[in-house]
Amino acid sequence: MTCPDRVVRPVVHIVDDDDDLRKSLLFLFESVGMEALTYPDAASFLEEFDPEEPAVVIVDVRMPGTNGFQLQQALVERHYPAPLIFCSAHGDIPMSVRALTNGAVDFLEKPYDHQRMIDVVQTQLDRACERFAESRERRLLAARLDTLTARERQVLALVVRGLPSQAIARELGASAKTIDVHRARIKAKTEAESLGVLVRDILVLGVEVPAG
Repeated sequence: MTCPDRVVRPVVHIVDDDDDLRKSLLFLFESVGMEALTYPDAASFLEEFDPEEPAVVIVDVRMPGTNGFQLQQALVERHYPAPLIFCSAHGDIPMSVRALTNGAVDFLEKPYDHQRMIDVVQTQLDRACERFAESRERRLLAARLDTLTARERQVLALVVRGLPSQAIARELGASAKTIDVHRARIKAKTEAESLGVLVRDILVLGVEVPAG
């Protein structure tokens, strides 16, 4: 399977200090046509992985050095959109709740049920394509919004709130004609089909309009 906008298939990253388990999962995924990479610890993963490549990450909770929860936090801080699956031979309810609350998509116990592992990972590989596509769109939109002047950002923030030009003009102490000029410039700079489409994308993608 490949993501619609990419030639390269999404990959499964396996982060676990158990060498036999890494080899076992690598063989399992490759046997069903999935591409997988393995890492003995969180540090090697953070050093080697490609943050732009659609992926699913399988991570052990207990590892020497940086543990699974610390790795999860590091990835959250980097806004890395890959679905994260936790695994542990010593899992409990509080541990699984912590993982899922912080954004993990599943928590599997060792030893694995092979078919369940394949099913979960296959589902998440499909979702990874969507997540990474949205992440790229979000970054692109944020970069375009950063090109706006302070005044244009003020106008856009009010457009997002649903105000028409006349109301925006009163709010900012300007003429409606001036506001219409700002609206046209906003549309041009962000390469939007229309301001309505721009507002929709801002809301759907959860991008904040920079302060004016």
